Amino acid sequence: MKIIIAGCGKIGSTILASLVAEGHEVVAIDTDPDVISEMNNIYDVMGAVGNCADSDVLKEAGIETTSLFVAVTGSDELNMLSCFLARRMGAHHTIARIRKPEYNDDSLDLLKKELHLSMAINPDLMTAKQLYNLLKFPSAVKIETFSDQAFELVEIKLKADSALDGMKLSEMRGKYQAKVLICVVQRGDEVFIPDGNFVLKSGDRVGISAAPAEITKFLRDLGVLQKKAKNVMILGGSRIAYYLATHLTGAGNTVKIIERDPEIAKDLAELLPKARVILGDGARQELLMEEGLPDSDAFVALTGMDEENVLMSIFASSQNVPTVISKINRPEMAALAERLNVDTVVSPRRYTAEALLRYARAVHNSMGSKVETLYQILDGSAEALEFTVTNDPKLVNIPLKDLKLKPNLLIAGILRDRRPIIPGGADMMLPDDRVVVVSAGQKLSDLSDILR
Repeated sequence: MKIIIAGCGKIGSTILASLVAEGHEVVAIDTDPDVISEMNNIYDVMGAVGNCADSDVLKEAGIETTSLFVAVTGSDELNMLSCFLARRMGAHHTIARIRKPEYNDDSLDLLKKELHLSMAINPDLMTAKQLYNLLKFPSAVKIETFSDQAFELVEIKLKADSALDGMKLSEMRGKYQAKVLICVVQRGDEVFIPDGNFVLKSGDRVGISAAPAEITKFLRDLGVLQKKAKNVMILGGSRIAYYLATHLTGAGNTVKIIERDPEIAKDLAELLPKARVILGDGARQELLMEEGLPDSDAFVALTGMDEENVLMSIFASSQNVPTVISKINRPEMAALAERLNVDTVVSPRRYTAEALLRYARAVHNSMGSKVETLYQILDGSAEALEFTVTNDPKLVNIPLKDLKLKPNLLIAGILRDRRPIIPGGADMMLPDDRVVVVSAGQKLSDLSDILR
């Protein structure tokens, strides 16, 4: 499928790399010729230099034969205008990155309708929602939701004293009564889709799928369930901080935001009357201590510098703050953060790339079943996808144990009339079910791809 990416900054280059890895024909547009040269050298893609709202540049990129046009420049207005022109000139689907809060209120639906946008994506808002979920459920490293939060996949890391260390999964099911499924395990650089004989070890990063209440019950039985974070300190007054603070204060949480830029701090103080905005350099440990860091339930580092976020997260951990989360965009920094025991990392780049991959697979698919949700889990080593089941005779009304599935994948959940089912071998998929599939090492575009 031909896809044009307009704007090859941090987000755009991450999206481009993901789509190239999927096998799509990708064309890059950017105003900087050096950026286009770099994209061409690294990813071997075609490129066009210029303004993505210039019809001549769009023609040069081949807009007439484009299935999907994605605008992720630094300007919301340019993204919307270029999508409008792209659609008029022949692109079948258009996606714009729209980040400003004033566009992400009631006016967004009108903008999408009038500009014929297929999708609007807001990396800052997506990241803030993930952070809010993590602060509600601090025991998790990552939380992904399916079917309007009726079903979840939660990642946790097994600590040295974990009750699951050395336990077979078949034994776990007998000992703990919660209806959960450990559907994927990362151990070092290896990823496993485990069976009942798989033995868990401390240090494993595991994906648990179930209804939210069942996951809570399971973690409580394990003795690792932490209380919700009520008193939150945020480092950096970014748009993500604004969206997160809006969610938190709306839920009655206490929020402090530390921002060094006077203008940004002033604007945030006006926009967030229920939060306390502190003007100061959050990289100064003395300031964090003065503002009560050791008494905080959570510390969230959201500055524009990965290195600063990692270092201050390490300091917060040294002060025994129960939940520490760091925003990191560069993959190499995320790996370093994990080695330095920063337990939880969020990445706007990754969330945006996931949203684009999900949409691209749905557009590319011609079989009728639809990719409703797609998440990259365990740092991209595996994927969790949600499909709507069609009336495919090769899949429906057949016990799961009788389906000839490809290796390294697992049907992790079935949602029927919003009722979550942890499937066993005798369960069957029915038309209109939602099905969650976890896959390691395979790219699924259609539910039928799970069959050999």
